[in-house]
Amino acid sequence: MMRQHYALICQNRIVRLEMRFRYFSLTGKRLETVERELTFGQIAALRFASDEELPGLLDKTLREKLSPDAIKRSIRNWLPDDMRV
Repeated sequence: MMRQHYALICQNRIVRLEMRFRYFSLTGKRLETVERELTFGQIAALRFASDEELPGLLDKTLREKLSPDAIKRSIRNWLPDDMRV
């Protein structure tokens, strides 16, 4: 049980780091400045947005406090994550 818990925590940290790197690569801005305003569910949902959609969808999520499901419904061009355990 503990091994599974640690694996999930590690995986969630990796998701956050990937999103920080991706957001910085796309915008030149640090995600950490607004990350506190997002839940992990919102961050996880935003990962599926294409590079073109991500910055605008993140701004919309912060403005309108979108739920993870609403974020997913807003995505037009999905990036699947086939490597998540």
